Amino acid sequence: MKLFSSILMVFAVVLSGCDSQPLQEKELRIGLIAPISGQIPEVGLATVEAAKLAVQEVNDRGGLIIDDERYHVALLIEDNQDNAEQTISAALRLINQQNVSAIIGPQASRNAIPAARYAEYAQIPLLSPWSTNPETTRNKKWVYRIAFNDTFQGQLMARFAYQDLGYRKAAVLYDVSSEYNRNLAEVFRAAFREQGGRVVAYELYTRDAPDVTEQLRRIQAAAPGVLFLPNYYNEVPEQARLARELGLDAMLLGSDTWTQIPESDRDALEGAYFSTHYAVNKADGEAVHFRARFREAYSKEPSDVVALTYDAFGMLFEAARRNGGTDPKGIRDALNTLGGYEGVTGRIEYKESGDPSKSAVLLEIKQGEFVFKRRIEPE
Repeated sequence: MKLFSSILMVFAVVLSGCDSQPLQEKELRIGLIAPISGQIPEVGLATVEAAKLAVQEVNDRGGLIIDDERYHVALLIEDNQDNAEQTISAALRLINQQNVSAIIGPQASRNAIPAARYAEYAQIPLLSPWSTNPETTRNKKWVYRIAFNDTFQGQLMARFAYQDLGYRKAAVLYDVSSEYNRNLAEVFRAAFREQGGRVVAYELYTRDAPDVTEQLRRIQAAAPGVLFLPNYYNEVPEQARLARELGLDAMLLGSDTWTQIPESDRDALEGAYFSTHYAVNKADGEAVHFRARFREAYSKEPSDVVALTYDAFGMLFEAARRNGGTDPKGIRDALNTLGGYEGVTGRIEYKESGDPSKSAVLLEIKQGEFVFKRRIEPE
């Protein structure tokens, strides 16, 4: 009898222990690849801040509701150190070890391009918020971008230089070792010539040899009216200062990476124009609420990297809801059939490729501030 009572007591304890265990929570695992260290850490910080805000908002509401079930969103962050080899390693870890359903990032095209190849092979959806190089999504069925691409950006800056500003002679200085810089330079040169203009200087450098003094001297000798600098934000301020010190008074034009240039480094860029994805002071609708939430969380304004990354998460969440689960193929199929997602950077819709048809904004640098000039729609 004592033995029987002891067995009942043990059984009761086991049952009690089972009852006290929480139910297994379903989970949507999302990988994030960001340049937290390396040459563009400001981009990495913006990426992580946007990702954490997007994920926290969902989890604070109790998780993502998919087919009447709650899914906790797990964010798996990898630092690619702004390096292609580290990017590949990060993508492989997320895919093979972390079993993510999708990947957000990388941001810079020089890292997004190799990551996209591995995601395509593994059949895992990859959304790059900031990469604009066409090669990132070319001939791929599992890779998407949130930004416009460089073909659109390079052409609109060439048209702006020729038609709006009235310049007939242009020069270009670019990093030939970076896919982003090189492709933008090529597109701008071709488009400016198509307008009827002349590209009187086309100078290159590499990140390993960043001194561009001699290149700028040759540009000055060619006397262009406008100088296009499709380079990263950590390089442009010094290039602009050196150009002015050498007496080069050409109008400076740039591209979307310029949004990361800190206010303290904009002195030599006064009066310059550049194209980008998002103008914080022109936010409306949901973008106003997003701006307020970001400012409350981080006590600063959201950049284009922040806004684009936030939109990438929003699209991914919506695709998971429509897919009814965490299956990568279902998420991919849902992305293709969303029919238009209204994000904080504008309407995003995929039709025949991973490239959305999106507008751009043109900003002018006035007294160190980024001032909205106009919105430009794709033709």
